[in-house]
Amino acid sequence: MQSCESSGDSADDPLSRGLRRRGQPRVVVIGAGLAGLAAAKALLEQGFTDVTVLEASSHIGGRVQSVKLGHATFELGATWIHGSHGNPIYHLAEASGLLEETTDGERSVGRISLYSKNGVACYLTNHGRRIPKDVVEEFSDLYNEVYNLTQEFFRHDKPVNAESQNSVGVFTREEVRNRIRNDPDDPEATKRLKLAMIQQYLKVESCESSSHSMDEVSLSAFGEWTEIPGAHHIIPSGFMRVVELLAEGIPAHVIQLGKPVRCIHWDQASARPRGPEIEPRGEGDHNHDTGEGSQGGEEPQGRRWDEDEQWPVVVECEDCELIPADHVIVTVSLGVLKRQYTSFFRPGLPTEKVAAIHRLGIGTTDKIFLEFEEPFWGPECNSLQFVWEDEAESRTLTYPPELWYRKICGFDVLYPPERYGHVLSGWICGEEALVMEKCDDEAVAEICTEMLRQFTGNPNIPKPRRILRSAWGSNPYFRGSYSYTQVGSSGADVEKLAKPLPYTESSKTAHGSSTKQQPGHLFSSKCPEQPLDANRGAVKPMQVLFSGEATHRKYYSTTHGALLSGQREAARLIEMYREEPLTCDLQPAPCCHVLLPS
Repeated sequence: MQSCESSGDSADDPLSRGLRRRGQPRVVVIGAGLAGLAAAKALLEQGFTDVTVLEASSHIGGRVQSVKLGHATFELGATWIHGSHGNPIYHLAEASGLLEETTDGERSVGRISLYSKNGVACYLTNHGRRIPKDVVEEFSDLYNEVYNLTQEFFRHDKPVNAESQNSVGVFTREEVRNRIRNDPDDPEATKRLKLAMIQQYLKVESCESSSHSMDEVSLSAFGEWTEIPGAHHIIPSGFMRVVELLAEGIPAHVIQLGKPVRCIHWDQASARPRGPEIEPRGEGDHNHDTGEGSQGGEEPQGRRWDEDEQWPVVVECEDCELIPADHVIVTVSLGVLKRQYTSFFRPGLPTEKVAAIHRLGIGTTDKIFLEFEEPFWGPECNSLQFVWEDEAESRTLTYPPELWYRKICGFDVLYPPERYGHVLSGWICGEEALVMEKCDDEAVAEICTEMLRQFTGNPNIPKPRRILRSAWGSNPYFRGSYSYTQVGSSGADVEKLAKPLPYTESSKTAHGSSTKQQPGHLFSSKCPEQPLDANRGAVKPMQVLFSGEATHRKYYSTTHGALLSGQREAARLIEMYREEPLTCDLQPAPCCHVLLPS
């Protein structure tokens, strides 16, 4: 049997005693992305000294991944600061001088952000024809009119008709299609081109939403996502610089890298150490799911704590270490929760939280960077958009695996070339992105080159000299790019996902049973009435808190949503341990402090 270490402090430390003083609780943050770092930084700045951040991968940043190649920095993850007015990411970057080299062309004000607002998008068909600019502009105006209609269902509480199936994609496709067909001025050939463009625009929209298809995005909830006013900005030195700024105020010993978590054992309020071993785990174990951190099939052996040590939460790591805590802030992605919630929490999660995890959506949006010796596109071109003419009557955005490349909506031109060289950035999402992730670089580069030759009508385009691409869907620590409100879900599900455990009503409500021993539970629950804290009753509040972009009702899918959600959960704990009410400044503070009244 493999022995297991415990991180319980010595009996001399008041925080390791059964009745710990409320001045210095132990907080464990799971994940060192923007949410986790923001939470840890806020807690440390307000005097919390017993804070630990556990990061499964070998680096901080989460879904921010800046890759340096030569003199250029490429973003495999987060790329844009979306909006500037009151955006804490923007204010942090601007105050630190990260935007000084951002060109005017990289301050896009368009709804769908490109790498440059300069130049024009070239819409090309699979027959090697460029769609005339006036046709593109007419279609774009029409599409944007309908897009604005999709926002009104939530914002004005408009009823959704049955024909739309409460789907953004279904509603948009049919509304745009009907308007095109009813236009008396367009010849049939132009109508066919515009009908084909619907699918291309919906592919772009799906990449923006990180859904497999806009058909899966809820029409009634779509308008709740809130856009921060102001331009979208690119950080030339890399979005990772924002992550590093957040981490600067966090002591190195606080963050433990390469430390994946197997299970969070919560609601241990009245439990006594029941014995030296953790019960054998079933097939749903986090280890079996990812293959990461495997202990060769051996089960960890727990160490008995002193009898007066009563920690409400114990974090069980993949390396067998047990870390007791007062509070755990969980920042893992919705994709990881969907895949592992049954084995990741003991006792199991409340029914309504599980339902929210199921209802909310997360998909994969991947980038494919292609570097060429020389540009084959004109200097006025800021993107190459792919329109398949045979999709004019199509009502689906799903393709068989062998046709995965049809989901590539196009390639943006990275700008300026003096910084990036001659590089295109392709976009693909959904199940087809997962197929792409399984292909090797050579195969992806070959297919992309053939597509570029086909759509430009130029058979002499050379293969790229270098390819770089993301793989968020198959990464076991993310299982997707970012979240969206799926058909059948709403902002209320986001609130349920963010709700701390145990629920305030009672511990029984929190996990369905207050006394039943569950498989793999660290400790016995034979004394549910024994008080943990005479001042607060039997159950320690806010044992498990949830943050991350998927937990922000208005700003899900964004970096500022992730950062604000981390500050939000830190604010809950700060308020809990302060005599005075908390005021949390979540808006423009450049250093992202959580502020308390003096």
